[in-house]
Amino acid sequence: MSRILQSASERRAETHPLTWRLHDDQSPVLYDEYRKTEGYESVVKALSNYTPESLTDEVKEANLRGRGGAGFSAGFKWSLTMKGEGVPRGYVVCNADEMEPGTFKDRLLMEQQPHLLIEGMILSGFANRAKQGYIFLRGEYHLAAESIRRALADARANGWLGASVNGSGWDFDIALHTGAGRYICGEETALINSLEGKRANPRAKPPFPGQSGAWGLPTVVNNVETLCSVPGIINHGVAWFQNFSGGASADGGSKIFGVSGKVKNPGLWELPMGTTGREILERAGGMRDGLSLKSWLPGGGSTGFLLPEHLDLGIDFDTIGKAGSRMGTGLLTVVADNQSMVSLARNLEEFFARESCGWCTPCRDGLPWSVKILRALEAGEGEPGDIELLEQMTLDLGPGRTFCAHAPGAAMPLASAIHHFRDEFERGITRPKGEAHADPIPVGSV
Repeated sequence: MSRILQSASERRAETHPLTWRLHDDQSPVLYDEYRKTEGYESVVKALSNYTPESLTDEVKEANLRGRGGAGFSAGFKWSLTMKGEGVPRGYVVCNADEMEPGTFKDRLLMEQQPHLLIEGMILSGFANRAKQGYIFLRGEYHLAAESIRRALADARANGWLGASVNGSGWDFDIALHTGAGRYICGEETALINSLEGKRANPRAKPPFPGQSGAWGLPTVVNNVETLCSVPGIINHGVAWFQNFSGGASADGGSKIFGVSGKVKNPGLWELPMGTTGREILERAGGMRDGLSLKSWLPGGGSTGFLLPEHLDLGIDFDTIGKAGSRMGTGLLTVVADNQSMVSLARNLEEFFARESCGWCTPCRDGLPWSVKILRALEAGEGEPGDIELLEQMTLDLGPGRTFCAHAPGAAMPLASAIHHFRDEFERGITRPKGEAHADPIPVGSV
């Protein structure tokens, strides 16, 4: 089970809107307790005082950027949904297929506080005039599924879902859909295909889901943490959300950050956007005794490696982007000085090659080819030109070269590993044949 490493005494509604209700013993927050602690108050307020347009404008103004990794404005996405007279009511879909390596924040929210997700989905459904919501859940998240099913039943029994939500005259319900466990379902159109019972291949865009998504109707797809952030905006206001970081970041709100790898205390913390990597690593107790930090991923396996000197950067979308990586999911994966970058890169590329849907040639054929070369370098059997070939492949797999963002995401850690640690890759060619790296430990191992 995911852990929030901040005690209940540290967390308040104004400073920790995502986690303030959570219990120190990690038991779920059930309906009665949730309702007594401001639960569903944002729905009451929205249905009484907002129109779909004004609610969308409020979320846009708050600058809530998607917490799934892309960082796209949630309010702006909502504003692009096709609306108007004669337009059929469509769907809101929660992307809960959390399969990014080193990422486990959405699991925490779904297992321990599912009503917050339901509340956020109701707000999104109202803003987008949806008739139905779906939670597309990673199939391996059994505890989350159990928690969500109970919460949906309790919300329905108390009038928050179903016919005339809270007596408003607006009908909206939510269903849980468990996926088959494919990384590609994190891509919103592949998720929609899978939801419809089709093979999880990405769709051509345009049309975008906001115009023609699930079953051909307007559809909005948002990440778990994104949706869980919406009730706080409605309860506390735009200015509160915008000013959360105290000027450290232009991005609004708080974020669940985390650390995995060879640290003393891996886990999760809710902190303002723009919190530095150094503070997050310090909260994890630093590296294990006898180890030092060699490199780190700022937000999952599809982000680029950064160096220790980047730790003082604020973790937000624009700052980390300027440093040559991506904020991604905001969960740091640390690399110790006794770990091989070639082995780490090979481990990641094996994952991405296995999870490719095979829809386009560069991804289907290019990723296994990169794995083959990396295995040779790892075994000390690389050939002259292998590194240059890998570099060219990261360009050929880059944005605009493939059908979706899967291959560009796979290319980023490989390109950055070669850029920062080229000497380790070169040793795969120059050392005697068969001499392997000393410590081929997969990234994120604990």
